[in-house]
Amino acid sequence: MHPALPLYQVVVLAIVQSLTEFLPISSTAHLTLLPRLLGWDNPQLNSLDFDIALHFGTLAALVAYFFRDWLEIVSRAFGIRFGADPEIGRNRQLLWLLALATIPVGVFGYIFKEQAETTWRNSFVIGAMLILVGIVIYIAERIGRMKKDLGEVSLLDSLAIGAAQVLAIIPGVSRSGITISAGLLRNLNREAAARFSFLLATPALAGAALKAFLDLHKHGGLSHGMHLPVLVGVVVSAVSGWVVIAFFLQFLRTHTLRFFVYYRIIFGIIVIALATLGRA
Repeated sequence: MHPALPLYQVVVLAIVQSLTEFLPISSTAHLTLLPRLLGWDNPQLNSLDFDIALHFGTLAALVAYFFRDWLEIVSRAFGIRFGADPEIGRNRQLLWLLALATIPVGVFGYIFKEQAETTWRNSFVIGAMLILVGIVIYIAERIGRMKKDLGEVSLLDSLAIGAAQVLAIIPGVSRSGITISAGLLRNLNREAAARFSFLLATPALAGAALKAFLDLHKHGGLSHGMHLPVLVGVVVSAVSGWVVIAFFLQFLRTHTLRFFVYYRIIFGIIVIALATLGRA
């Protein structure tokens, strides 16, 4: 029997998950490295139970924040007038564009699942991806014309962003970081790129949560002593995730992504340095 999982570790990592899932700084990088650096070696932190808590929490945050958007997107796709978002109202194909953009990550995620969870999950890969995608974000900021909103997202835009999401399979890339960058390179403005990124993340996270749930069911349900940690993890990651989404979208209305570029590059250099010294 594993030792009990301290609730303070659950709370810290649930908040870190929410921050790093929705900000363009890579949740995998932080959730992989932070426990190592803090000396948290409880095997339950890497368990299917805890994975479910974080997936369901962040999924709940997305669904809660974008609930009305999804209702309007689905309604408009079937010719029903619902909601008053002017951008969604001008893009009746948005549901189908999001569905199309989801296909690549589903296919490649299935093909490269084992590598993503084993071979690629090492500090040198994570550090390199933190730096490289930081550079990509910088380039996207510099050359993107940022003239299109969500109502102008096209088939080519969705294909490009969906293809970019495939790279998020590699630890350290960041789903939001690479998809927002792709949106900027397709000339979406920052807020539109982030909204499309978050909407696109919803089916991907739903698929991951469903798979984790089915795997858990095969193993006979939650482990002994994990009911409270899972509940706390879901609630904390859901609430903090909602706050992070709201903050980030507001932030992008008046700020660039430059801070996250600096953060990623500095963090990536630190990760590689620690890995070289055998400490990460």
